[in-house]
Amino acid sequence: MLGLGVPPVPLSSLSTQAARLLATTTKSEPQMQAITSRNLLRAMPWVDVAAGTYRVNRRLALKTGPGRVLFVQQGADQVRVVPGSLDALPALRDYPDQDVLTEIAARFEPRHIRSGDLLAHQGQPVEEVFLIAHGRLERIVAGKYGEPQLLGVVTDGAHLGDEAHLRPGAEWSATLRAATDTTLLVLPWARYREILDRTPSLRTHTDAFRSRAKRAVNRKGEAEIAVSAGHHGEPPLPTSFVDYELAPREYELSLAQTVLQVHTRVADLYNDPMDQLQQQLRLTVEELRERQEHEIVNNREFGLLHNAAYEQRISTRSGPPTPDDLDQLLAMRRSTHAFFAHPKVIAAFLSECNSRGLHPDPVEVNGRKVPAWRGVPIYPCSKIPVSDTYTSTIMAMRFGEKQQGVIGLRPQELPEEVESGLNVRFMGVNQQAVMRYLVTAYFSAAVLVPDALGLLENCQIGAAA
Repeated sequence: MLGLGVPPVPLSSLSTQAARLLATTTKSEPQMQAITSRNLLRAMPWVDVAAGTYRVNRRLALKTGPGRVLFVQQGADQVRVVPGSLDALPALRDYPDQDVLTEIAARFEPRHIRSGDLLAHQGQPVEEVFLIAHGRLERIVAGKYGEPQLLGVVTDGAHLGDEAHLRPGAEWSATLRAATDTTLLVLPWARYREILDRTPSLRTHTDAFRSRAKRAVNRKGEAEIAVSAGHHGEPPLPTSFVDYELAPREYELSLAQTVLQVHTRVADLYNDPMDQLQQQLRLTVEELRERQEHEIVNNREFGLLHNAAYEQRISTRSGPPTPDDLDQLLAMRRSTHAFFAHPKVIAAFLSECNSRGLHPDPVEVNGRKVPAWRGVPIYPCSKIPVSDTYTSTIMAMRFGEKQQGVIGLRPQELPEEVESGLNVRFMGVNQQAVMRYLVTAYFSAAVLVPDALGLLENCQIGAAA
C-alpha cells in the first residue's frame, strides 16, 4: 500500500482519468432544482387581454360581506384593534371619519376566555360586539330534536354581534363556545350608542346602511330582479331592470422580468454540442414562470390568497384538514373544478382519511393519477405558504369565463414573443462584450364572482403530540 511505502503497481493501459481529456463526454442539459410542477399555471384557463387591462363587470351587490379586523399587541395580555380596520364591519364600510373610528376602537375592552367556555347562548339578545383577536369559536345551534349541531368555526379577525345594527333587539342565532383559549375585544352596544347619538355623520352613515339593507336582494346579495311566476289570466307584470356596479374592478397586467447577460466569447466559442444562449434563456424562463405562479398565489393586489372574499373563507373545525372540512368547502359554490394545497397539507388530509378508514379514489388528469376528494382533483402547489405555526390553506376554485370562475390574464400579443405572455428583447452589447437580453413575463389573475374561489384556512400539518 502507498501509505506503507509499497511502490504503486505500474499501469498497463491508459487510465480513464487521462482518457477523458481526449474524449467527448455524454452530458445532460443544465438541471434546475427549483422547477416545480406548476399545476396552477397549467390548470388555469388563460384569457388574452388586448388593452393591458381586464374589467370585471358585475350586477350591483347591495349586501356587503364581512371583512377581517386587524389588531396590535402591546404586551403579553394587552391587545387593541386597529381603528382603520373597523371598516371590515359592514355597517362601518367606507365610513370616512378616522377620529370617530379611533374613539370606537378605544371603547373595546380585552376579554380572555378558556376553552369550553360559553360566550353567548342562542336566542339571547345581542348586547355586545365581539372581535376575535386570537383563538377559535364554535357556532352551535339546536337541532330539530334539541341535539347540538356545529354550524362552523370562526377565528382570528372575525367579528360577531354587529348584526344588531340592522335589528334593534336582535338575538343570537347560534350559541358561541370557545374551542381554544381565546382573546376577544368586546364593545357593549350601550357604549356604541353613546357615540352614535352624538355623532351626526355616524348616524347618517348608519341610516344609509339600514336603507340599503332593506332593499330586496337575492340569496347572493345582488339587487333583485322582479319576476312574476305561476299567475293566471292577465295580471299586470312587475317591471324591473338589472343594475350594475358603477365602479367595477379592473385588473392591470403585472410582470416579472430580468436582464439576462451572456458574454459574446461564451456564445461564440462554447456552443457545441449545446447552445449556451438557449440554455441560459431556458433556465431564466423557468425561473420567471415559477415567480409568476408565486405572484398569482401571493401577490397582495391580485393574488388568490388575498383576493378571496371573506364570506368564502372557512376554518378547519379541529386543526388538520378533514373530509368534513372539504365537504363544507365544496358546498360553498355551485361547482368546484380543483383543489390546490401545499404537499404537506395534502399529506395531512390523507392521514385524516386513513384514520377514518377512508381511501379516496384518485382521478385521471391528462393521463396521470391525481389525488381527489368527491371526484375533485387535489393538486400540490408549493407556492401556498406554510406559516410559522405550521398551518396553511387549501384553495378551491371554479375555472373559466363561461363558468364565472377564476381566470388567468395574459397579453394578446407581444413583440418578440417566445412563449404566451413572455418575450425576449435584445438590449445590445456593452463595452465588456456582454450581450444583454430583457426577459419579461406579463400576467395577472381575476376572480369573476366571489364564490368562484374559496379558502379552507388554518390547516394544521403537524401530527398531534
